[in-house]
Amino acid sequence: MANVSVYNMEGKEVGTMELNDAVFGVEVNEHLVHMAVVSQLANNRQGTQKAKTRSEVSGGGRKPWRQKGTGHARQGSTRAPQWTGGGVVFAPTPRNYTIKLNKKERRLALKSALTSRVQGNKFIVLDELKFDEIKTKKFQAVLDGFKVSKALVVLNENDEKVVLSARNIPGVKTTFINTINTYDVMKYNTVIATKAAVEKIEEGYA
Repeated sequence: MANVSVYNMEGKEVGTMELNDAVFGVEVNEHLVHMAVVSQLANNRQGTQKAKTRSEVSGGGRKPWRQKGTGHARQGSTRAPQWTGGGVVFAPTPRNYTIKLNKKERRLALKSALTSRVQGNKFIVLDELKFDEIKTKKFQAVLDGFKVSKALVVLNENDEKVVLSARNIPGVKTTFINTINTYDVMKYNTVIATKAAVEKIEEGYA
């Protein structure tokens, strides 16, 4: 099992923690990680774009001029695509972009992402993360102590003071045990998690 240092909010080491290899020491499956990221991005798409084809645009029922003798090219409708106000040739229509992954694949992808962060020394464990007030400067001071600019902060529970303190810092996102996902873990350079959050992750994914 991998050992990681546990730090306080000032960036000082206050102990160590043994990580469960079943979650933080699996063989990294890059293909599954890629599939999980693609799946999440695809599932976020609404798929509600729509434009009208020539059959859906109103008007244009009458032939604009006779077939021959005018000197113009022949035209059948003023709603053909080459006309102003005409329909779109290959118009987009509502569709479902969902890509499904089964539960085992999603779990293994998340484990692989977490393992890659541990192996890259980009996984920081804090003994706790608590503030007396909502203060962005205090949260920024914590990040500066670890020389981190882009981080995913995993909390054990919804602490409003912590969440609101981090909200206005660019490149920082807070998440919880039940909302952590592969895309966020891979998007942010460093994962910062409280000790309680790590224990809950191990309980849920081991």
